[in-house]
Amino acid sequence: MSTPSEIPWDDLRAAAVEATTRAYAPYSNFHVGAAGLVDDGRIITGCNVENVSYGLGLCAECGLVSALHATGGGRLVAVVTVSGSGAPVVPCGRCRQLLLEQGGPECLVDGDGTIRTVAELLPGGFDTDRLAEG
Repeated sequence: MSTPSEIPWDDLRAAAVEATTRAYAPYSNFHVGAAGLVDDGRIITGCNVENVSYGLGLCAECGLVSALHATGGGRLVAVVTVSGSGAPVVPCGRCRQLLLEQGGPECLVDGDGTIRTVAELLPGGFDTDRLAEG
């Protein structure tokens, strides 16, 4: 597990801010960018993509997870999410679940200026152990 001091947070924030410039947000005008550090050292990004049918919009973290798999896979180690102004944005519940699956409970998240693990953001998250219970 990486410690917060080992993560290039400034690089991740800069990449997340850059990703906001590619967001498609004509309805809310709320541009969001996410950047993640992959366990092999890559920095990947994603941005939100809205849809006229609001429920079909994709959060920036959805794009991040797609980029993770489109560029070779791996595990997320750390994630930063920001608005178009560069202000931190905490991932929504759905995206916390995505981050749990793609980075595990120890994945570090800076969504509001406080570094937390996914497990802290999503206590009792649904994982493969829960499938065995069914």
